[in-house]
Amino acid sequence: MSDWFIWFIILWTIFLITIMFIGGYFMFRKFLKRLPKDDGKSILDWQDYYIEQALPLWGDHQKKLLNELVEPVPELFRDVAKGKIAGKISQLALEEDASSISEPHIIKGYILATPKRDHKFLIKKLNQKQIDLTPYKHLFDSTS
Repeated sequence: MSDWFIWFIILWTIFLITIMFIGGYFMFRKFLKRLPKDDGKSILDWQDYYIEQALPLWGDHQKKLLNELVEPVPELFRDVAKGKIAGKISQLALEEDASSISEPHIIKGYILATPKRDHKFLIKKLNQKQIDLTPYKHLFDSTS
């Protein structure tokens, strides 16, 4: 065999192993989120529970605002991000025993559900929507 073909096989093998490790990493993260905690429910079970319980509280305007806020998220991950953010918003509304989900619930849940590394995109999007961040400054410091 020629040298270029051997190098092609070696590089192709490295590429495939790398892709399998990356896919395995994301599958393992999803698996860990599905593992039940001490209370018998997983993170994703609680997220689904909160969304289901608060579904009557969501109006068309609130759903539209949530969709607009998750636009910066790449399309591949948008549904997952929207689910996580909607779960946090629903949890906040249920804990406050709100009669409907309001804009402050959405913004607060959006901030709390977003990883700290993505806060610059979050702030940029909220500024584009002309939303005052002053009441929410303390949430940017408390998130992990």
